[in-house]
Amino acid sequence: MPEMVDSNSTPSSSTGSRTVLLLLRVLTFVFLLIALILIAIVKQTDDETGVEIKFNDIYAYRYMISTIIIGFAYNLLQMALSIFTVVSGNRVLSGDGGYLFDFFGDKIISYLLISGSAAGFGVTVELGRGVPSNSFMDKANASASLLLIAFLFTAVASTFTSFALPKKD
Repeated sequence: MPEMVDSNSTPSSSTGSRTVLLLLRVLTFVFLLIALILIAIVKQTDDETGVEIKFNDIYAYRYMISTIIIGFAYNLLQMALSIFTVVSGNRVLSGDGGYLFDFFGDKIISYLLISGSAAGFGVTVELGRGVPSNSFMDKANASASLLLIAFLFTAVASTFTSFALPKKD
């Protein structure tokens, strides 16, 4: 005879998935916020010329901060939608459209985040050739590293959203 399982004792896999997805979005949000702060405050004064160099003087860092801001905005929206879903049990965007928005949005944003991270790492390596390590390079590298971690969380979230896609025969 099959055992009876008390459905109230543990959350359903759907509720568990939603909670994990919300946690991933919160972690992504935190890492993007710290990456944004680090890259925004980075500046260096050239010892020879006295010119102050900031992130917006270097195109790759501008791209990196743009990807952080876009990822930040998307993730903020997804966090709000996830919180609503976890609290109410209902999705804001119902039907196939909501699942497709989550799926493709997570894919696009994760690729955007990894490209921003790669641009940041690449320019930091190029600028650092033959130059001793300094706080400008270290902070920019730390920001790119945090952006990479945010990408990983978003990529894992996209896996969860792909499982949620409606099955079509």
